[in-house]
Amino acid sequence: RNLKLLDDIVKEKELVAQKTRHKLSACRLRIKMLAKQLDHVDMEIEKEEEAGNVAALSRLQAMSSRLCTELEREKELELIIALKLKQNMLETWQIESEQGKYETLRAQVEKDEEELQMQYQEQREVRVWKEELTALQAERKRRAQEKKEEKARREYEERKKKLLEDAKRNHEKAAFFLKQSTARIREKIAKEEEKTQEHMERRIQAVLSLKTSIASNREKLQTLQILNKAKALEAEKEEMKMREAILAEGGNVVKEIFLHKRQQKHEKEKRAFRELQKSRKIEIVSRILQEKASTQKQRESQSRAKAAEAPSLRGTAGWPRGEEPCTPAQVSKGLGTSCFGLHSFTQGAGSPENIPQDVLWESGDDEEEKEKTLLEPEFPGLWDQQYDLHKVSKEEVDPTQLAIRAARKEMSEKEMEEFQTGIFPKQMVPGREHKGCAFHSKPSCIHFKDFDVGEIYKKKIILTNASYSVNYCRLVGISECLKDFISVHFDPPGKMSSGMSCEFVVTFKPMINESLEGEVMFVAQTGSFSVPLKCTVKTCILALDKELIDFGSHVVGERISQTISLTNSGALGTRFK
Repeated sequence: RNLKLLDDIVKEKELVAQKTRHKLSACRLRIKMLAKQLDHVDMEIEKEEEAGNVAALSRLQAMSSRLCTELEREKELELIIALKLKQNMLETWQIESEQGKYETLRAQVEKDEEELQMQYQEQREVRVWKEELTALQAERKRRAQEKKEEKARREYEERKKKLLEDAKRNHEKAAFFLKQSTARIREKIAKEEEKTQEHMERRIQAVLSLKTSIASNREKLQTLQILNKAKALEAEKEEMKMREAILAEGGNVVKEIFLHKRQQKHEKEKRAFRELQKSRKIEIVSRILQEKASTQKQRESQSRAKAAEAPSLRGTAGWPRGEEPCTPAQVSKGLGTSCFGLHSFTQGAGSPENIPQDVLWESGDDEEEKEKTLLEPEFPGLWDQQYDLHKVSKEEVDPTQLAIRAARKEMSEKEMEEFQTGIFPKQMVPGREHKGCAFHSKPSCIHFKDFDVGEIYKKKIILTNASYSVNYCRLVGISECLKDFISVHFDPPGKMSSGMSCEFVVTFKPMINESLEGEVMFVAQTGSFSVPLKCTVKTCILALDKELIDFGSHVVGERISQTISLTNSGALGTRFK
């Protein structure tokens, strides 16, 4: 590497010397040209002096002075270039003399390179020999594998031939037994078809009744749409009137309309919630009454069965030992659901899965009333598709429940849109509304006091969800004046139920001895909030233990003394007088 570097330097110096020679020759050529021009100008000056032409004489003299100046500049440049060329040649000679010192080393390096090339050649030959040996072994393995595959193929063909013969014999036996089974299945299917036909007729009647109810609901929906359009037109007119009134008063139109719409929306949600509560109350009362009636019928039927059958029947087909049927009073207290589940599992001496399908469909009026009460739970959302006496078709779903689900879905979508646009909803629960910050921090203020420059201080803060629902929390940032000194480590916890808490760590590295004040900003589903942050330097805080020195009554000439304490509760010492 060093020899190559010396060779490169020699080449570079030779190239620089060649360029310098070219520059020197060009400079000398310009000097000759300027000398010729100067001689010519001198001859012209002599001619003009003889002719007495003053204007031409002054012009030629100026030209002569300019040419003299350029000639002197070129000669100076020639001296500089010649000096550079001489210096370059000297450096080249020095490098060549340095190269002479390494001639023996150069010969040794060339010899080593030849030996290395010979080693590479030998390694290549060995590698080629190994590859040929590996290829020969692979060919032998391939031939052995082909022999094994041929043997396995012959064995497979023999097994396949034997299996085909066995399958043919088994097929003949299966065909004989299949004819007998088919005859039995046809008889069974014919019986089931008769039962299915009867069931379908009952279902068709139910569908026809549902169609009539849907038609009536469609007419009501059209009427409702017309009323909604009229209400929308009235709302637009009212908004225009309000806009004109606000403009006349000189107020902010956009803000006032926005507040008015929000108030209207809030009132609408209140009314919808009250109506939903009323409908749920009515539904609960109706179910309680139905369950009372069905329980009373079951008790009457059980009493008739007990009177007609033997007393020992109670332990086998009626209520289990130690169990008593629920009274209507217990049903009205909220036990109707539990009692109904007990009835349905004990009355038939087995689970609904063990009861045949035709028995379920052919039950009497009592079973139909039990189906009505068990289709939906007492409180919507408690069972959520858990009943499985027999599957209810889509045509038998209650339209009111579908409407409630659609309203809930629409409300959740509106809440998500408001969160994305920055308009946060109010936290409402039945009977009260959450006001204030959605999250409480402990401590309420992050305070770094009596700090020293260059030290690092850390504090752990706990955020607690104080709202009435599931909430989110995300770090927005810190005040601009604190960014050079404060860093916050916060891992977003995701969904947080009411009362749950999360932690974040604040690190303070002071660079200047000044008090700072700002806040750590967060955003939640219900709006933005912040935790105040203070950094105070060491100060002296002086205080007296008395605000008033009262000596009270005393006699003339008497000496009275009192002690007063001056306390410094700060971290910085001070002088006083």
